[in-house]
Amino acid sequence: MVASLPPADQDTPLLAELRVDASRRIQLSGRVFPRPDRTRVMTIANQKGGVGKTTTTVNLAAALAKGGLNVLVIDNDPQGNASTALGIDHRAGVPSVYDILVDGAPMEGTVAPAAGVDNLWCVPATIDLSGAEIELVSMVARETRLRNALHAYLQQRVERGEARIDYVLVDCPPSLGLLTVNAFVVADEVLIPIQCEYYALEGLSQLLKSIELIQAHLNPGLHVSTILLTMYDGRTNLAQQVAQEVRDHFPSKTLDATIPRSVRVSEAPSYGQTVMTYDPSSSGALAYLEAARELADRGVSGTAQKEGE
Repeated sequence: MVASLPPADQDTPLLAELRVDASRRIQLSGRVFPRPDRTRVMTIANQKGGVGKTTTTVNLAAALAKGGLNVLVIDNDPQGNASTALGIDHRAGVPSVYDILVDGAPMEGTVAPAAGVDNLWCVPATIDLSGAEIELVSMVARETRLRNALHAYLQQRVERGEARIDYVLVDCPPSLGLLTVNAFVVADEVLIPIQCEYYALEGLSQLLKSIELIQAHLNPGLHVSTILLTMYDGRTNLAQQVAQEVRDHFPSKTLDATIPRSVRVSEAPSYGQTVMTYDPSSSGALAYLEAARELADRGVSGTAQKEGE
């Protein structure tokens, strides 16, 4: 069916976009994604704001869940936007990441099911988390509190005979403070969303240096496994140039799937939804579904491993 679609090239960008969407719809309809051999814990990070970290976190999570996988989102950003997009109550006082980090509460008491998506859960963030950076400074083992809580929760699920969590996605604030450090320590992999705009690679070198410091002192197994191009507009030369530059720098890490600029993706959170439930046939939803499929396939094939292994 894909071969029967009309041809398109860079001279017909609208037709090319429609062809990509039609191809994705045909290939991904009803697709069940492969389960990884073990739980993959991924932190979605970029110290530059406005690159689509939260949007990528919630939509990849929903796409993976729609593909039949069990997914947990940890909202580690005081703004709580991931919690909003997943339809999770995150008013002040609701059990949240704050209770885990500051009070040492078990994660089990904070996990809530996402609205409208099976097999998807979220640990919400409340406004209380905005003060956690200061409170954590004087605490013992302040960098490992989230990791310890997650490991205990995953072990409890196994002991109770519940289905294993396949993916844990951690959303980060656009900074390199203790919240982000906890997110790096809890994870095995880092996924970096990069917007296809000017200054796309600005600050990336500092982020990579920060990850190297975490590797050296707190989490030797941490590595950048995935880069996802977001806000891509194939009609502009700038977007194409930025995308090519990123692929030249990180050929094995950059997903083939790109996330286009999409009004539907931007609208979905205002309805307490991800684009996967708000408009599953939109170009944004199909792009995230393709990115999730590629992410899942890489996890099974082993291409998500560190370079050189």
